[in-house]
Amino acid sequence: MISEDGARLTPEQVRKVADRLRRLCSRREYCSADVMKKALQALEGDTGLAAEVVAQLQKEGYVDDARYAEAFVRDKSSLAGWGQTKIRYMLRARGINPDLIDSAMASIDRGRADVKLRKLIENKYNSLKDDPQCRLKLLRYVLGRGYAYEEANCVINNILEGKNK
Repeated sequence: MISEDGARLTPEQVRKVADRLRRLCSRREYCSADVMKKALQALEGDTGLAAEVVAQLQKEGYVDDARYAEAFVRDKSSLAGWGQTKIRYMLRARGINPDLIDSAMASIDRGRADVKLRKLIENKYNSLKDDPQCRLKLLRYVLGRGYAYEEANCVINNILEGKNK
């Protein structure tokens, strides 16, 4: 096997790269684009061999974009406190199919996400209580976390009205 730059890659080297990628993928989820980058780097830029290795890993079940998207959505919505907009954007940036993104986004527990949003805003409010631009800063903070303006504005209004009474 000859890589694109003319260097010879032995079948043994390709097998070692595939085994290394299997070990990585068995420890945590990776999307196919991430695995492709790692394969390209390990195989000295040979796109054909890298694509073959990634296809083999997908066939064996080590790489699954649907499973990756579901894990990513679950982690970022419940642990990191990201909103749907930011999660969608990050998945698209990783080359995940929009249909897979939609199905993964459907798994978000709206009740837990709303509670997480409220906690984020309340914690930030506690650090901004005396700031004259508190409302603006809260809104900017929540929009930066990927929440929609309408839902963020509603929660911020409820919190500010409750604190001003």
